[in-house]
Amino acid sequence: MTQDKQAAAAGPHMAAALKEAEDARSAGEVPVGAVIVRGGKIVARAHNRVERDNDPTAHAEMLAIREACGVTGAARLPDCDLYVTLEPCPMCAQAISFARIRNLYFGAFDPKGGGVDHGPRIFQQPGCRHAPEVYGGIAEREAAALLKDFFAERR
Repeated sequence: MTQDKQAAAAGPHMAAALKEAEDARSAGEVPVGAVIVRGGKIVARAHNRVERDNDPTAHAEMLAIREACGVTGAARLPDCDLYVTLEPCPMCAQAISFARIRNLYFGAFDPKGGGVDHGPRIFQQPGCRHAPEVYGGIAEREAAALLKDFFAERR
């Protein structure tokens, strides 16, 4: 699938993830949002809640996976797709693998903390038991701008 077709297919779902990221920013959290889609419908949505929950694992992806598992009543989500505004970190990439997510669509690349296209590249490791199809750079400008603006305000 070409980058243009990927972006078109991801459009409304990535827009929902961006809305979640904006909600995170409004709450003083690092602006990352995620949605999980099954059969074309959003079954879970979340944004970072690390500060609110005093929980370093309260990343958007982790929270969305937990919610989706609760909604579906299953520990694995092989017929689900994850849309997230930032390249997942290594922790989240492992959770995505363990959950058996089918497709991963992400916005901004994360050269410092990413675990998919950067850093340990979790899905390329020999011990990785499941690797989703990965489509990076979807709505990258919008996702990166949210992060850049958030951190500029903090300085």
